[in-house]
Formats: sequence, structure tokens, C-alpha cells
Amino acid sequence: MDSSANSLINPDARMGLAGAQAPGGAAGAGQAGGAADLGGGGLGGNFTQRLSGLTQMRGNPRAPLIFAVAVLLAVVVGLWLWSRAPDYKVLYSNLSDQDGGSIITALQQANIPYKFSDGGGAILVPAEQVHEMRLRLASQGLPKSGSVGFELMDNEKFGISQFAEQVNYQRALEGELERTIESVNAVKTARVHLAIPKPSVFVRDHETPSAAVLVNLYPGRMLDEGQVNAITHMVASAVPDMPAHGVTIVDQDGNLLTQPPSGAGLDATQLKYVQQVEHNTQQRIDAILAPLFGGGNAHSQVSADIDFSQSEQTSENYGPNGNPQQAAIRSQQTSTDTELSQGGASGVPGALSNQPPQPASAPVNAPNGASGATTTPVSDRKDATTNYELDKTVRHVQQSMGGIKRLSVAVVVNYMRVVDAKGHATMQPMTPEMNAQVTQLVKDAMGYSAERGDSVNVVNSAFTADVDPNANLPWWRTPDMIALAKQIATYLGIGAVALFLYFVMVKPALRRAFPPPAPAAAALPSPDEPILLDGLPAAERSGSAAREDDGESELMALESDKHKFERNLEYARNIARQDPKIVATVVKSWVSDER
Repeated sequence: MDSSANSLINPDARMGLAGAQAPGGAAGAGQAGGAADLGGGGLGGNFTQRLSGLTQMRGNPRAPLIFAVAVLLAVVVGLWLWSRAPDYKVLYSNLSDQDGGSIITALQQANIPYKFSDGGGAILVPAEQVHEMRLRLASQGLPKSGSVGFELMDNEKFGISQFAEQVNYQRALEGELERTIESVNAVKTARVHLAIPKPSVFVRDHETPSAAVLVNLYPGRMLDEGQVNAITHMVASAVPDMPAHGVTIVDQDGNLLTQPPSGAGLDATQLKYVQQVEHNTQQRIDAILAPLFGGGNAHSQVSADIDFSQSEQTSENYGPNGNPQQAAIRSQQTSTDTELSQGGASGVPGALSNQPPQPASAPVNAPNGASGATTTPVSDRKDATTNYELDKTVRHVQQSMGGIKRLSVAVVVNYMRVVDAKGHATMQPMTPEMNAQVTQLVKDAMGYSAERGDSVNVVNSAFTADVDPNANLPWWRTPDMIALAKQIATYLGIGAVALFLYFVMVKPALRRAFPPPAPAAAALPSPDEPILLDGLPAAERSGSAAREDDGESELMALESDKHKFERNLEYARNIARQDPKIVATVVKSWVSDER
């Protein structure tokens, strides 16, 4: 803008500027009119044809918003269709090819959708039809392979041999055991082999049956010792006369899960029992010492000697009677033997004297003054036998396993913290009296028994303070500072990513979707009125000159020219910002006119 600012604009260019300044929705019409007015220059006719549909879409500020809404609708529709898809669940798995083909044929005949998983090892059907299809396929005898139970005995043929019947019974028993073992949550499949010997009438030829079990576990699963023992006893209980040690369990990797019967060492259950006894005793000791010395100031260790031997003893003792008068009499027998002698022969010889003598009578019974023979006792013997009951003690003792043979307890106690009258804290050892009290408390808590040979050792010593391994490190290398730096770096990284996404993606999209309102355009003159380069009509220009002639000072005139120049410059900038193509067309028309 120089001295040529007063030159007039071409009327054709003025029409283009007027079209560029058309407000609101008439901007397109103004541009089209301007292009039509510039048709004389040979450029307006081709301007509209160059605007393609893609250019118009890119120029539309709401295009990203429309695209985002379309993508959102597509995602919502896709999720809705995905949610309406049926949920498939496993119908059968680990099927043979023959059974898989038969099941697929049955599903196709029933018009049931299906698909495969796990490399074709499993057949999946909609979840709401799993149970119905299993029942329908079971009615058709599918799947045919796999373990069979006692249903094998349902179709026994007439005239079957005893051997075949025994084989079928063994197969059915094996199948039932396999199904039962597969009910364990960690077991995927199981195979059971029974070795049942033939019965014999001879006792010395009697053999006990045995069983071998192979379990195929799910990936990442394992059987603990309790589950192995449960399977062992279950199989042993299902077969008559089978001992528990006759069952062998092996997993799919060939690992022996059952322990062979041996008396050497302790099994896991016994070791667990020892640890439980030691742990419970230690807890009781720590619980009774914690209120006295505080947490962490008293530590104890317990060693338990457990007797796992099982013994049975029967004894019969006989003791003498202490007091015969109080003893019980079993039997008593008394015997008396008296022997008498007679005098020489007397009386008249004859037949009477040859007769045997009459029974003798006692002298006390003989009449006084009676004549005759007299008898006198020669010997008298008495025997008495008394049998007393004997003291008898019969004792049958069966000692159960798991008894405590000996307990050894070691306790270490920290020095006591003593605060004096001035508030100074010092660590002092326990007095002998207090040490004896602590020892007695430990004995009572552990169940001390001198007969068992238990031992208790209480030591009072100052605890060594823990050495900080990070004491010699600089502050910026300590774990706390490193952790804080990592946390700050994480937050800064998240903030940087958020700012990057906002300024690169969100803000431009918002600016294109919601552009700022265009500044109000200055009123343009009519097409017939000549326009100066300062942007003012000639009438306003002349009126301004008249006002200057009326008495404005030179300084005011200069300031007015400066303001006019700035206003003209801002006016040109607004036109260039609103439609650069129109400005280029005007400039091109100027060049054409000068030529």
C-alpha cells in the first residue's frame, strides 16, 4: 500500500470480492457468482469443475466427526452381532475317528450347528443343546469307544462259557473303576488293569488280587498324597481280598505315585505330623512370652522326637497273698484218722469164742462195772487242706503310633529396655529370678515331663541390630529413590502420551468439527461504485477530505492515514484468509489488465 492506494479496483475483481464476503450459507453462492463474473478472464468456468467430491469432503470440517460416528456405529453393530452368536461348549472330546464321524453325521441329520476345537479333538455345539444331544446320541449308542461298565452284562448271550462271563465281569469292573477315578477333578482319563487270580480250594495256593492304575492328568494339575491314598483304598475296596499295597498308580509321565511298602524312613504324613507338633509348641511358647518382652524380643525353636512304632504287649502276673485271713478260699478239705487196739483173748472156749468180735464201744458208753474187753486208742491223725485264690494280673497294652518321646526347647530372649527417671533408655539383662520364671513358663507351655527327658534352655542376650545393606549407597542409588524415580517417569510418560494424543489427534479433530465463528465482514460497496485500495468508497473518501479541510490538524491527518493504512491492510488480510483463490484471481486480473 503506497501512493497507488487511490487507484480503483477493476469492476470484475470487485464482484469477486463481493462474492467472497457473502455471509453465512451464501458463501458458496457468492463464490459461484464471483466465478461467473470472472468468466471473462477465462478462469471462472473451470473453477467449479475442478472441485471434486473428495476435495469437498476433505474441506468439510465435520468429516472426521462423521467418520468417527460411523466407526462407532460399526463397532456397536459388530458387538451386538457377536453377542447374538451362540455360545459353544464341548459335546465330546478325545474321540476316535470312527466315533467322531458317526457323531457328526448324527448332528447333521438333526440340523445342529457344530464346530471343532483343539485340532479336531473336541466337538462343540451350542451350550443350550449339549445335554439334549448327549442323551440323543446315547440312545443311538454313541460314542461306542471308551470304557464300559456293568452295562456290558446286560446283553449276555445264552450258553456263554464261564471263562467269557468272568472276562466280561472283569472288564465291567475295570470300566466302572475308570469312570469313578475320572470323577476326580485333576484326572482327565484313567485306565485300570485288574489281576484277579483263579480261586483255589487249597489255602496254601491262595493268591491275593492286584491292580495297576494309569491316570492321565490335566495340564498343570497333580495329585497330592491324600488323593493318591484315596484312589488306592477305593480300588482295594472295590475288589474282594485286595490289599491296599497291591494297588500301583502311575501317571502319564511314568512317575510312580504310590509309595512301595517299606519301613525305612518316614512318609510325608509322618513328617507333617512332626512339623505340626513342633509348630504348635512353638506358637504356645511365643504367645506366652510376647506380652512380657514384646513382639520380636523372644524367639523359640522346638525339636520333637516322635515315636511312630506301633507295639502290642500282653502280660500275666501272679503275686503272693499279703494277708491269709483276707484271702479268698477256693476249696478246703479236712481228714481225721483214729486207730484203736484191743486186749488178749478171754472167756469160755467154745463156739462163741471163735466168732468175730463185736463192734467196740467207747469206754464212756460202756456200763459201769460191766465186765468184758476194754479198748484203748493207739494213734490219732488229722489232715486239713485249704486252697486259696491266687493274685493274677493280665495286662494287654497296645501303644499307638505318634507318641512324643522327647521335646527339646531353646529360647533366646533379648535384653529388657529400661527407662530411668530422666527418660534415658538402656538395655539391661534379666535377673536370675526372672530367668527362672521365664524357664518355668516355658516348661508349663510346652508340657514339660522329666520322665520323658525333656530339656529347656533359656538364654538372655542382646540381639544384634540388623545391618542396612543400603547404608553406604548415595541417596540417588537407594531403592526408595529408584522406585520413586520409576514412578515419576511412569507418570511423565503417561502425561506425555496423553498430551501427544490431544494435540495431534483430538484437538485438530475438534477444530475441524467445530470451527471458530468467522469475524464479521465489513460492509462492501455496491458493484457500480468505484473502490479505492484503502477499502473505502469514493463518497466516504470525499467526505473525509472535506472534514479534513474543515479544520483538522496535520497531526490528526497523519494519524488518520496511518489508521486507514492499517485498516486497509487488515481488510486485505481478511479477504486473503477467507478465500485465497479469489485474491489470486484478482491479482491475476490486475496483471492481465496491465498487459
